Amino acid sequence: MNDNIWILLLQLLVVVAAIYMGTRTSGIGLGVWGLVGVAALVFLFPGTTLGSPPVDAVFIVITVVTAASVMQAAGGIDWMVSVAAKAIRSRPKSVVFLAPAMSFLFTVGAGTGNIFYPLLPVIYDVSYQQKIRPERALSVSAVASQVGILCSPVSAATASMVVLLTPQGVDLGKLLIIMWPASVIGLFLAALVMLRHGKDLDDDPEYQRRLAAGQIKPPVEDAHEKKLPATAVLSASLFLGGVALIVVFGLFEGLRPVVGTDSDGDPERMAVSAIIEVIMGVIAALIFVFCKVKASDVPKQSTFPAGIVGAIALFGIAWLANTFVANNNDLIVDGLGSMVSGSSAFIGAVLFALALFLVAMLTTSQSSATNAIVPIGITIGLPASLLVGLWPAAMGIYTLPANGSQVATVAFDQTGTTRMGKFVVDHSFQLPNLVYIISAIVVGVILSFVIV
Repeated sequence: MNDNIWILLLQLLVVVAAIYMGTRTSGIGLGVWGLVGVAALVFLFPGTTLGSPPVDAVFIVITVVTAASVMQAAGGIDWMVSVAAKAIRSRPKSVVFLAPAMSFLFTVGAGTGNIFYPLLPVIYDVSYQQKIRPERALSVSAVASQVGILCSPVSAATASMVVLLTPQGVDLGKLLIIMWPASVIGLFLAALVMLRHGKDLDDDPEYQRRLAAGQIKPPVEDAHEKKLPATAVLSASLFLGGVALIVVFGLFEGLRPVVGTDSDGDPERMAVSAIIEVIMGVIAALIFVFCKVKASDVPKQSTFPAGIVGAIALFGIAWLANTFVANNNDLIVDGLGSMVSGSSAFIGAVLFALALFLVAMLTTSQSSATNAIVPIGITIGLPASLLVGLWPAAMGIYTLPANGSQVATVAFDQTGTTRMGKFVVDHSFQLPNLVYIISAIVVGVILSFVIV
């Protein structure tokens, strides 16, 4: 091995060790140990490039948490929970299927998985009040929120794929014809697997420990019959209206405000991440005004501390991952790319999927993995439609618990059933993600030969 590979392995060991210590500490400790990992990379490896801190992602979580907490203070979350509870009362376990479907569709519309954050408190509360193990719905929903990026006509990853494959005869329409059925079936099977995964809530030792310690309140019986304040419906309507507006801005870029010009002198539109931050702030202000919420009541809501913990954890872990990638991206891409390009067609297809999976795992970015590996697949002569069928392997981003949506999801589950795992890779998202990847690839490859 040359020196660069040794450095990559040593830095990867630092990343894994930091995540391991963070998962053992949990909560804010995850963010703290992420920052320890950043310090280790910078001080132990002279010349290390500091990765970009996840500023937008953290601010999105903070603004969403603020708006959700203001809504909760006005009774909005209780109202949403009551409506959802009525819908699933006859079949309580349907939340394991409905929540991922909602997460998937929201991401498809907005083009970013960040829109998943407003759904977290609702999914958690519906599951908990129905005495359903929250991990079952939350883990699949988190996976679905990222799968939606592969099926969204407005996501960066899809845009990259279209640019790469259109010269090969696969345009946006053909890409979506393959990805939608493959992803829907894959997510359905993942939800089916998670339907009975883990112990029931009443039998989970961590939940019972937290309940006995008074860290969480027991589920509310008949939450759908709970008397709600007069402001509940209005606050929830304002919040959901804000989410719908974000989806519209995500779908129609021309509606976003012009905030400057690009290098070619063309108008530059406001980014979806900034749209989310601003709209959530406006929604919080509207709820304050029209629902007469006291500012002092907002930090007392259960949504607020859980969300802030998630933001801190996200900051440390994501910054650590970004720093590792910033220093090793070329070596990762070149090494895996050479493996793929020197193989036969069948072996090349297998190695292509594996390389896409590994690069996505190490970069935690579907777009980066797509831009790095798909051109190699084209170079070795794999059919463009087959590359689409293998594209679900980009969900390797969930293999390590370093993705923002994973961290936030764990933070919102106050029962402790959704976990980061003790050994880094044994987290709550691993099983549904692998079920999705395998089943979606099988369906996608079949469709690539049948449809295109």
